[in-house]
Amino acid sequence: MKNVRPEMQVDIGGLVIQNPVMTASGTFGYGKEYAPYLDIRRLGAIITKGISLEPRAGNKPPRIMETPCGMLNAIGLENPGAHAFIKEKLPFLREFDLPVIVNVFGETIEELKKVTELLSETKNVEGLEINISCPNVKKGGIIFGSDPDMAHAVTKEVKRLTDLPVIIKLTPNVTDICLIAESVEEAGADAISLINTLTGMSVDIERRIPHLANVTGGLSGPAIKPIALRMVWQVAKRVKIPVIGMGGIASASDALEFLIVGARAVQVGTANFINPCATVDIIDGIEEYLKRHNMADVNDLIGTFDEEGKTC
Repeated sequence: MKNVRPEMQVDIGGLVIQNPVMTASGTFGYGKEYAPYLDIRRLGAIITKGISLEPRAGNKPPRIMETPCGMLNAIGLENPGAHAFIKEKLPFLREFDLPVIVNVFGETIEELKKVTELLSETKNVEGLEINISCPNVKKGGIIFGSDPDMAHAVTKEVKRLTDLPVIIKLTPNVTDICLIAESVEEAGADAISLINTLTGMSVDIERRIPHLANVTGGLSGPAIKPIALRMVWQVAKRVKIPVIGMGGIASASDALEFLIVGARAVQVGTANFINPCATVDIIDGIEEYLKRHNMADVNDLIGTFDEEGKTC
């Protein structure tokens, strides 16, 4: 068994990918930026940087701040807009036999609907990841993903407009993430990804000003992994649709923890900035673990967490 390569395919809401390791939106550009450093064909899927209907310049600098075991970012979802993405970014990815999942966001449901329709008609887009961590400007800036009813409405509208698998990306900045997860499942989501970044800040004590021009930013990296792992474990127990785990995954051991507690796949984010080959290193590490434990299929590992610790 140890010399036999284990099966690594997983099914994410109808999208079958060759292994459970994806890139996290915003940390891998549009693929071309990392192509010189690794064979991106080895990835389970690539999730692109977030795309809105119109171009966005993002926030003013400084936009990134290193923190102990992580980083804060306030990029502001800078992107060229959906039409430019299709024309300028997607052609490169079409050269590879690799599932492309586009991360989508908008400040209104109407904007999300327009981007969904446009991408659904675009060749080689095989899934949509809907970022509901954005403020709904028509509702006074309330975050879509902070309210179960609003999250339900967004999911239902997007699902109505596309036949592509729809992954809803959840924000951890809520009281009960399981309520949001159950709401989007009921609305028809094909899968759920979590967690997005945690809101944080950092202060320059000498000048007594924020390190980030935006004051607050999203905290990512190893510092958030225990929180992300807990939330993925909770959500995986409450929903029947696939869960994709992310948050501080920097090694195969990290990824394996998420799979064991119930994630069907994982996304690697901040680790890409430290090690451009982090994703393929994690794929290799998962395969080695399966061989070492005489497991023929990664699906035999998913959800095997023993809360009572009886399988020592």
